[in-house]
Amino acid sequence: MCRALDVSRGGYYRWFERSPSERAKRRERFEQLIMRTYAEYRARYGAVRIARELNELGSDCSVNYVADIMSKKGIKARNGKSFKYSKDVAAMTNVADNLLRRDFQSDTANRKWVTDITYIWVKKQWLYLATVLDLHSRRIVGWSLDTTMTEVLITNALKMAFKSRRPTKGLIVHSDRGVQYRAYKYQDFMRKHGGVPSMSRQGNCWDNAVMESFFSRLKVELIYAEDYQSLDEARVGIFEYIEVFYNRKRRHSALGYVSPVEYEQMAS
Repeated sequence: MCRALDVSRGGYYRWFERSPSERAKRRERFEQLIMRTYAEYRARYGAVRIARELNELGSDCSVNYVADIMSKKGIKARNGKSFKYSKDVAAMTNVADNLLRRDFQSDTANRKWVTDITYIWVKKQWLYLATVLDLHSRRIVGWSLDTTMTEVLITNALKMAFKSRRPTKGLIVHSDRGVQYRAYKYQDFMRKHGGVPSMSRQGNCWDNAVMESFFSRLKVELIYAEDYQSLDEARVGIFEYIEVFYNRKRRHSALGYVSPVEYEQMAS
């Protein structure tokens, strides 16, 4: 290869073995920060807002620097000038009352579940994770992964939860007001299995704070650290995190520093 490119072998090996430059390290660090911020704000922020967010957090950068990285990564804000919105005529259709009212405690299992969807950036596409969490033990009782964000995604997570837990009638299943959670098929499936829908107030993430907290831990402890390059890698990693680490090993501060599975065993 060196002969074909007319470069010295010694020069090639010096280049190959040297450590990345400070400029390259900075670029790599900002790529991670930008992708993380882009995912955190669910593709709603473009270069201007991401640059402002990073600067306020102490990571100095220019709008053009952020825009260049976003362009190289093939991402852009959903609310850019080229993104066209259509009015959601069903924005208030099939909305349930907020039965949970931020009461995130439950004396017994399978009385209060919370559920939501999060976005995970893998290589050049989004992977969507829907989870169902039992507020009694903070255990993830159902989850589903897909490359599309439809009612099928959240229904599959709920199916897993119902199959593994077999709750009695009257279980509260709390979510936000996303269009998937307002879908008739999803709500019919829930009611058929004895669930009662509950929804956060419009634009109020604190009404589902426990689920948001889980997603935050998942991303900090797994997604950002691993930087998955394929969907298969992400699926295996998420399975291990939820089923092996989080549910069975991770000590939870709200449970007296025992794992969700251990807490359930102690309560039974």
